[in-house]
Amino acid sequence: MCNTDEPISQPRIKKGKPAWLKKRLPLGGDYQRVTRLLSEANLKTVCQEANCPNMFECFSKNTSTFMILGSECTRHCQFCNVTSKSPLPVDFDEPMRVARAAKKLGLRYVVVTSVTRDDLPDGGAAHFSAVIKAIKETLQNPKEAQEARVEVLIPDFQGDIKALEIVVHAKPDVINHNIETVASLYGKARPEAGYQRSLDLLKNTKILDPSMPVKSGIMVGLGETMAQLEQTIQDLFDHDCEILTIGQYLQPSRQHLKVKKYYSPEEFKEMEIFARQIGFKRVASGPFVRSSYKAQDLFNS
Repeated sequence: MCNTDEPISQPRIKKGKPAWLKKRLPLGGDYQRVTRLLSEANLKTVCQEANCPNMFECFSKNTSTFMILGSECTRHCQFCNVTSKSPLPVDFDEPMRVARAAKKLGLRYVVVTSVTRDDLPDGGAAHFSAVIKAIKETLQNPKEAQEARVEVLIPDFQGDIKALEIVVHAKPDVINHNIETVASLYGKARPEAGYQRSLDLLKNTKILDPSMPVKSGIMVGLGETMAQLEQTIQDLFDHDCEILTIGQYLQPSRQHLKVKKYYSPEEFKEMEIFARQIGFKRVASGPFVRSSYKAQDLFNS
């Protein structure tokens, strides 16, 4: 990967996305069944709320990322398509509905995320814990050699280590928290978050449970340099992150941050090579990679 500090200054592509970002919809599958089941259970997925480009593919394979604690976020990240407004009260029946939906879908690897709930004293940590436990208990099958896995993609809990401890003690199989972008872009992209706070959460997870796999993700294309990306990858590794995802940022609407660069598949490969060279063993890097995309495959790799 190039080690230049010069900013990437390519003009925004006006004739549409490059060829490698044009995705074919998969044929067949259970897309309609998944959407119907989620609707009947009154459940949200980050796939739908964030308008993920992989949604059709994942739903057609009976996979989804459940989004708990409502669909209204208390923060105003300038890249995210999730609604920012005052959230509704916590739905205490939600953990069991998520668990039952996962069972109906036949999932053995369940990914759970949430909006950020700075309005709650623990940031929603206890609710995450309840969801993890409900899934584990509901999907437990003594006849199967391997128990169901649960990966959680958590907010930063405003740096509250006690809230993080609640989630860690619920024993998910992976704790994921996305760094999202390079330090210099936090003020623009994540004005209510903190780069070092997110790094500290990853480090603290390992302190609380050294056996817990820790994961994080970066989106590229907001105007960062290659040198800044290398530094972010290095920072993640230095803070005990073990699983890394790198994907292309796509502008959800005209009100969100503009794409400054579309990275090529070759550049994503260069980023993966760099990550592996410094010590990462599990890396997914590509235009369509998202935090939970093929999460089970990455966990097992």
